[in-house]
Amino acid sequence: MVSSYFLTTLLILLPLTSANMILTVVNHCPFTVWPAIQPNAGHPVLEKGGFALNTNTHRSFPAPTTHWSGRIWARTGCRHLNNQFTCQTGDCGGRLECNGLGGATPATLAQFSLHHSHTDQSSYAVSLVDGFNVPMTVTPHEGKGVCPVVGCKADLLATCPWSLQKHADGKVIACKSGCEAFNTDELCCRGHFNNANTCKGSKWSDFFKKACPATFAFAHDSPSLMHECSSPKELKVIFCHP
Repeated sequence: MVSSYFLTTLLILLPLTSANMILTVVNHCPFTVWPAIQPNAGHPVLEKGGFALNTNTHRSFPAPTTHWSGRIWARTGCRHLNNQFTCQTGDCGGRLECNGLGGATPATLAQFSLHHSHTDQSSYAVSLVDGFNVPMTVTPHEGKGVCPVVGCKADLLATCPWSLQKHADGKVIACKSGCEAFNTDELCCRGHFNNANTCKGSKWSDFFKKACPATFAFAHDSPSLMHECSSPKELKVIFCHP
């Protein structure tokens, strides 16, 4: 399942405030993607947790009027097979509408914690901690202060190291994290390595970080772009770029 262990760092590093916010998911990939939305525990499921999004289309929906936190990712290569809906990447238990379920790794992940108040702090970020399947950025609109676009515009499938590659139908469909590929405590930042002093980058996370510095590449990483963006009217999650 898609992990959430970088969220604490995210909330500390990336503050903003929000009110009356719209979330928009945009697909500029040259193929259909199936966005998936998973709330954190105690928060409502948005848009039933998943839907199809054709190339060069978008879907907008309001964020809840109270605090909401969760994640958005793209599923790819989805189809109905033997009366079962399944996706090559990001699959959420074989469902079109994830309804609260997380997704299979590797997948590029957008993480949010949104508050509808000028006094509360919220955040947005893109993580490659769980690997990569499609380029993704988060773009704030009409915010005040420093409001950069964060994420990864590069298509890392073409340059993914062989040992991290995930294949299907004779092609690379995703790029695994070092943790998923080798399953060591050090690469997964668990056990003795589960703190900021011992959880460090590796040559595998460096691959992601060098290509996309404005992302989280390992659990206690810091993106190159920091922001203090208050009251954005809209946050756009964009898959691929024209």
